[in-house]
Order: sequence, then structure tokens, then C-alpha cells
Amino acid sequence: MALDIVIMAAGKGTRMKSARPKVLHRLAGRSLLQHVVDTAATLKADRTVAITGHGAAQVEAAFAGAGLAFVRQEPQLGTGHAVQQAVPQLHDEGTTLILNGDVPLIEADTLAKLVHACGGKSLALLTVVLDDPTGYGRIVRSGDSVGGLVEAIVEHKDANEAQRRIREVYTGVMAAPTALLKRWLANLKNDNAQKEYYLTDVVAMAVAERVRVVATHAHDETEVLGINSPAQLADLERRYQRRQADALMEAGVRLADPGRFDLRGELTCGQDVEIDVNCVFEGRVELGNNVRIASHCVIRNCRIADNAVIHSFTHIDGEALGARVGAGALVGPFARLRPGAELAEEVHIGNFVEVKNSTLARGAKANHLAYLGDATVGERVNYGAGSITANYDGANKHRTVLGDDVHVGSNCVLVAPITVGAGATIGAGSTVSKDVPPGQLTVARAKAASLPGWTRPLKAKK
Repeated sequence: MALDIVIMAAGKGTRMKSARPKVLHRLAGRSLLQHVVDTAATLKADRTVAITGHGAAQVEAAFAGAGLAFVRQEPQLGTGHAVQQAVPQLHDEGTTLILNGDVPLIEADTLAKLVHACGGKSLALLTVVLDDPTGYGRIVRSGDSVGGLVEAIVEHKDANEAQRRIREVYTGVMAAPTALLKRWLANLKNDNAQKEYYLTDVVAMAVAERVRVVATHAHDETEVLGINSPAQLADLERRYQRRQADALMEAGVRLADPGRFDLRGELTCGQDVEIDVNCVFEGRVELGNNVRIASHCVIRNCRIADNAVIHSFTHIDGEALGARVGAGALVGPFARLRPGAELAEEVHIGNFVEVKNSTLARGAKANHLAYLGDATVGERVNYGAGSITANYDGANKHRTVLGDDVHVGSNCVLVAPITVGAGATIGAGSTVSKDVPPGQLTVARAKAASLPGWTRPLKAKK
């Protein structure tokens, strides 16, 4: 039996007060629509159709290559009108699942249950009971109890006072037999206060035809909350982050304050991991056993091995290449690891040190105010404060190789390409542009000169 998924993503989102289409606003590092698309993908539908409208070109460009079919709703004349635009894309038989692009946290198992409840024969609605149902369509049943048969959905703006007291609401998600849905959509009317075509009117049509209307329930309110304003987006962000924080603590991770934790990707942790406040994890991050992350760190696409310590205000961004921190390494505070940074065991990277596309072998140290770019650093190297690898000639990148036990003094410039032999010492203040032999002291700096009688220039008096 064919399964088609329709995602409504045409709304303007006026209350967001933004030039960006509402469904492209971000929650936990991904757009609202991306959350929905990713969840929908787990159902392995035969076809997924996104309905765009406001900012259609932006939305479609953002999801080019995602395997979606696009249809446009122009102008926007209601939810029923939106789904009407998708009808030519739907199979003749099977089930159509209708989702909303601004309801990002809907869960895959909830959708699977809804599709199963439909079974290609019944109209299945996803509902939830809210303390404050303002703005949502109310579920009207034949009896007073929640277990009565569904007779209709009444939109908030069309509901009377008694109906507005109903707390069970329609979430905007339904699964319907595709053949019946197509017929119902063709018969929608706009004789309501807003002169719009409501998708919810298909419920009354189903009841009139004695088609079974069933309801399945969402796990909780958070799962089905939609986004209409920056305040709602911020609220859902914190709910989502607290959910992730709770899961990590349940697995044994120690969070100093779960209210000040942000995960915008995938985080896996070993035993006895400690994470201080205001840390942000993005992309894919792996933390080994006994890792300690101090406060105010941003870590993206990185693997951090057992017993490593990341001190406060460190920024690690591995991007596509990734970054790796070895067992027992110390990084920070105020350090930056960029793509291709690979630190072996017991490496020390100190305050205001930047490492990019470089490998540092066991026990190497760069403790202060230094830059290592496109470098291969041997074991036990000591890299002095203020020293840099000059790896870029204006057109191409070049590599610096430091052998084991090299000592680079403070304020040195190593002009790549260059190799410094094992055990060599570079004197402080040197600019070295030629290979350095092993085991020797190399000093490359101008002889100091003092000029008698020289006076410092003075500002001209006005």
C-alpha cells in the first residue's frame, strides 16, 4: 500500500516578524522544516511532497536534493487549499499523511501509529489535551467523554463559547485514505468567517459518509507544539534542550545546570563525563570516559578521548574534516581547534593557541599565544609563546614539520615549507625559512643596534 507524506510549509509566519520564511527558522541548529523532513524520512514513504508559498524559492533552494517534490500554494487560502495543490502528486490508492512544517518535534513512532490507525480505510487524527488550547481546532465528539466518536473539528476562530472550553485539540496532523481524501478535498467550501478552505472540514465529510474517524494521542504537548512567534520558538528550544539534558543525565552524564545546556546535533558520552554551564555541542561530538568540559565551550564535530580536559571558553570546530583530542590532553582556556586538528595523548594546548590542519604527537605542548597551521609536530615538542607557522604564501599552503623533542623559543616565525630536525632548538625571536638540522641551536635574527642621538618624533603643536 502506497504511503504519501504531505508537509505544509507555505505559511508566511507574520508573527515571526522576519523576512525569513517561518519554516526556515532554526531549532537546535536545524530548520523547523528539516526536523519534520528528517522524521518523515524514517517512515520510508513512497513520495514526500512539500507545499511552499511564502518564500517558496528560499525554502525549495534550502531543500534541493533532499528528495522532496514541491508544489506551490499561491495565494494561501487555507489548509485545505494547500493540500489541494498536492493532489496531482499523490497516488490513487493508499494512505496520505499530512504534517506541518512548523511543528518540528513530532516523533516517528507517533506518526507510525497514526498511519497504522488509518490503515488506508479510516480517517485518523492526531490529538492532544492542552491546558491552554487557544488557537487550536477543538475536537467535537458525540459524547461528553474523550472516548466518544469524533464528529467534527471546529477552528478556534469559528468555535462558540462551549466549544472553546474543550481542551482536546487537533494537532494539524492526520492520515487519510488517499482516494477518499482526494474526493473530500474537491468538495471543500469556504463559507466561513475567514473565507478559507479548511482541511478540518474533511472530518464532517467522513462522518457524513460513515467513514470511521479515529484519534491517536501524542506523547505530550511538546511533541505537537507549533511555532508562530519568536517567543514560542524560544520556549520550544528550551523544552527540547531540557529533554536532551534529561536523557544525558539519565545515562550518567553530570551536567552542572541542565537549564544551561545546548545540544544542536548528536552527542555520545562515556562514563563519568562532566559538563559545566553554557556549553554548546554541534554536529557530531564524542566524549570518552572521564572527560571534563569546563564552562562556555563550543564544540562541533570532534572526538575527545578518555580523561581529556577542555578548559573554559575553548572553541573546537572540526567542520567536515573533524578534530580529535587524545587521551589525557589539556586544551584551553581560550583555545581554538579548527578542522584537521589532531592532538595525541597528553598534548597541552593553552590559552589563545590556534591549531588548524595539524597533528601534535604525544606530549607536545603549545601553552601560550601561538599558531600552528598545516604542521606535523613530533613528540614532546615545546612550542614557545608568540610563535607561528607561516603556512600561506598568498597562493598556496605549505607544511611545517617539527621532529621529536624540538624546542621552539618565544616569538618565532617558521616560514613553510620547512623541516626542523629532532632535538633542534630555535632561538627566541628567530624567523627561520630554511630546514634546521637536528640537535643544533639555530638563531635567525638581526643583530641589535643602538643609534646614539636619535630622538622620538613629536607631534606638531597647533
